[in-house]
Amino acid sequence: MVILLVGLALAQGLSFALVLKEREGAADRLMLSNLEQDVASSVSILDMMPAAERPRWLGKLERKNYSYQLNAGVSGDEPPREALSRQAVDTITHALQGRYTVHANAVSGDAEHFQVHIHLSDGSPLTIDIHPAPKPLAMWLPALLAVQLVLLGVCAWLAVRVVTHPLKQLASAAENLGPDLKAEQIPESGPMEVAHAAAAFNAMQQRIAGYLAERVQILAAISHDLQTPITRMRLRLDLMEPSDTQERFLQDLREMEQLVREGVTYARTLHGSSETPVRVDVDAFLDSLAFDYRDGGQAIEVEGKVGAPIETRPQALRRILMNLIDNALKFGNEVRVAVSREAGGNLAIAVQDRGPGIPEADLERVMQPFYRVETSRNRGTGGTGLGLAIAQQLARAMGGHLVLSNREGGGLQATLTLPLASSAPAQPAARH
Repeated sequence: MVILLVGLALAQGLSFALVLKEREGAADRLMLSNLEQDVASSVSILDMMPAAERPRWLGKLERKNYSYQLNAGVSGDEPPREALSRQAVDTITHALQGRYTVHANAVSGDAEHFQVHIHLSDGSPLTIDIHPAPKPLAMWLPALLAVQLVLLGVCAWLAVRVVTHPLKQLASAAENLGPDLKAEQIPESGPMEVAHAAAAFNAMQQRIAGYLAERVQILAAISHDLQTPITRMRLRLDLMEPSDTQERFLQDLREMEQLVREGVTYARTLHGSSETPVRVDVDAFLDSLAFDYRDGGQAIEVEGKVGAPIETRPQALRRILMNLIDNALKFGNEVRVAVSREAGGNLAIAVQDRGPGIPEADLERVMQPFYRVETSRNRGTGGTGLGLAIAQQLARAMGGHLVLSNREGGGLQATLTLPLASSAPAQPAARH
């Protein structure tokens, strides 16, 4: 927009300068033409008059830009060759046709001012005092230029906005594209390049969604097909005599089943969730979750209140918090769930523990699937390494994000941040 506006402003300024130049030239030509016609006749009249009659004719012959004086005037340097005064002297000399000796000099001052000296036929001095008028400039002309520049600015702004609006839609669609890949198709309109980019984006979104759906179906099929041999193996193990070997085989089968379930769950979170968002009373939701753990003999504390319902996916939220709480209970102690409102209008739910924590270099990598930090969180090595990855994907699908950080004094804090869409009082959400 700046490039377009500057170019138009320069073009308009050039036109304005050319108009001024032409008006100055026209005004100069008009003044010189008047001098040529008027000075010759005025000097002839004064030369024919008796010396005593000349003073009363001076007022009649005076003009706006020059006047006549019956004296020798003032002395000074000759006018510059390139100045208008020199052109005026040459014009007067040409108009008098050599009948009089012409001498001119500039008069000092801020404005252009000069005098032309001649002697009449009786030897009396005559001075033509000339002070050219300032260059003519209509008062409405600068105002018109300002109005034109404002119009150019408005038109440039509208043009750029029309051109970039489809590009803004494309950028917004790319930013809002979540794991579910269910963003609306953006309009394929606007400039040819932007429309082509929008069409390519829509096609890319459909292809990626198709690829992920295909992979979910493959994982689901593998999971289904694995259930049959795993079930047969369990039945055969049940028929075996109890022994340490049987127990180890059963443990391996349980790990295989868990791995298959977690893998399919992670793939489904990548593909998105079909759960419909509903209004949830977060305070009651967290209390219910804490009671469930207490009933199972696991003591967790809930700290803080939200005080208003939010619109979210309760099953996905439960899955995220259960994954985080299970990790905290497994690798730490003194588990606490702290809920609060952030200054930016978001809801923050922090799951805190007093375990060994995670090395700073691994805080980002533990979010990757199948990555485990066994050396730092050493109370057992179980798990598939998918719990945090699933929690992170579900958080993104809900429009939030999950961040891990080490606590002062030891322990880990997993903070889930979600948009807080509180509104007028509504019916309390059912306990989930």
